[in-house]
Amino acid sequence: TSDRRDTSDRGNRGGTSDTSDTRDRSDTSDRDHTSNSGGITGRDPSTNRGASSASSDSSDSGDSGDLGTFPFSRLPPDCQLHVLSFLSPAEKCAAALVCGAWSRLVRSPRLWRVADFTGAPAALAEHQDDDNDTGVTAFARWQGWVRCYAFHLAARRAAPRLLRANFDLGDRRAGWAEFLQDFLESVRCGELRELELDWTLSPHQPPGPRPPGGAKLEQLSRFQALLELLSLKAPGLARAKLPFDWSRRSVAALGRFQHLHTLELRYFWGFRGVRPEALRELAAALPRLKTLVLHLLVPVQDLGTSYALESRSLEVLDVWRCRGLVFGRLELPALRALRVRKRTRGLILQRRARLALQSRWRCLYALLRAGAPGLRLLNNRALLPHWRERPYDELEAILRRACYCPRHADTWLL
Repeated sequence: TSDRRDTSDRGNRGGTSDTSDTRDRSDTSDRDHTSNSGGITGRDPSTNRGASSASSDSSDSGDSGDLGTFPFSRLPPDCQLHVLSFLSPAEKCAAALVCGAWSRLVRSPRLWRVADFTGAPAALAEHQDDDNDTGVTAFARWQGWVRCYAFHLAARRAAPRLLRANFDLGDRRAGWAEFLQDFLESVRCGELRELELDWTLSPHQPPGPRPPGGAKLEQLSRFQALLELLSLKAPGLARAKLPFDWSRRSVAALGRFQHLHTLELRYFWGFRGVRPEALRELAAALPRLKTLVLHLLVPVQDLGTSYALESRSLEVLDVWRCRGLVFGRLELPALRALRVRKRTRGLILQRRARLALQSRWRCLYALLRAGAPGLRLLNNRALLPHWRERPYDELEAILRRACYCPRHADTWLL
């Protein structure tokens, strides 16, 4: 029994020593590992920290260098709106479906600066190629798009700077006059600066019988009411392009736009004359007018009428497309460019009758010499500095194509 106890004691002591040896080896291993904790290769710890930071920087740069993403949401709101402003109305509506942030951006009135009712969307263009698509169907489809587009702009309280539209204001069935008035009431027109309005014809309108004379007068009356409303809603209008009837009411309404600097007027009546004093009244009512483009058609019964034009601000005058317009007086000290052309009507007159008629008209050269001393361009040709002192050959050639006086229009055709 004592021998077995001694053997057991020796076994226990041996196990204890083995355990202590194992602990010693583990301690030695820990010390060796601690001594090499600066790095796997035994470099300085500071060097290892630099490597770690470099690795972190490279990972960050890899994340920001992803070509598949762009941090659009980090741009300032003004930059985001500027980027979205290049989209078409249909593309803006599609962008509003991306997320809530883009939807709020698209609702901004600053993105709806253009109200263009003349541009038909691509969906309407696709139906035009359909053989079964009649004119009535195409007009109804376009009419629905116009009203939907107007509702879309009104819902966003748009502040358009450009209004472009072609509507027949005499169309009672479509009600374009009431439609335009309601549209001007529903949007913010205080920032409207450009107007391109053809109120005589609607696009996609199916052919039909010509309206009676009474309908034309009603069309004119609605245009005058619309022009008066615009003068109240958009007094800062700077550019306008529209057909014009030259009546006293229309001239008075157009003269209320005191900030107009560019104006293009086309004729509305084909057989009704323009009052001789109408041009002078309109020019006097627009003190900031710089560019004036006229499309006048003087009827045959007013062939001997001459017109006066006076403006201290007018710099560009274009009457190239006028027919029968003869100036009797020009007071345009700021005029720099003039486009004018003599257009014959094919009237055959006897020499005595023709000379009696032409004797009422003054020579264009004399008018320009006295009333436009600063003129530099005539029919897109630069004038020589001494053009006022004496006419030269090139200037005479231009006058023969532009002046109605007997000296420059020695022909039996007028």
